[in-house]
Amino acid sequence: MESSKETGYQPREGPILCINNCGFFGSAATMNMCSKCHKDMVLKQQQAQFAAASIENMVNGSIKQKEPLPADAVTVEVELKLDSPRPTLDPVPSEPKPKEGPSRCTTCRKRVGLTGFSCKCGNLFCSVHRYSDKHECPFDYRSAAQDAIAKANPLVKADKLDKI
Repeated sequence: MESSKETGYQPREGPILCINNCGFFGSAATMNMCSKCHKDMVLKQQQAQFAAASIENMVNGSIKQKEPLPADAVTVEVELKLDSPRPTLDPVPSEPKPKEGPSRCTTCRKRVGLTGFSCKCGNLFCSVHRYSDKHECPFDYRSAAQDAIAKANPLVKADKLDKI
């Protein structure tokens, strides 16, 4: 076997902490980073390469500019692309999807699920706020009731009776 003097490799005593000071242990294979920090670094590098390539394609494809962009402009574009979870090249925004989250009380934002109460004002409420006086309902129950009674009970007018 070769000695450590011949190879130049000197193993460290004990585990190596991550260079990002996250508290986990790193290894030489991941540049003294833990697996999570190393994966994040590789992902950021891939996104930066993708962003730089897309900027270069935009500059070369649409503008056909001979001179390169200033370094400040390129870094700003790259930073903006890194923040987005998935870079897209589609210039037309897709139509927004309807909200498919859990149903919640409009007043207290409590999750109601299937037990929610729909009010005549069009909102969904929990069992505490289901009554109109508890959630300051803008629906006018009085005029609605008067209209319902008027429709249900038409005015009956009898013919005049002949006097005897």
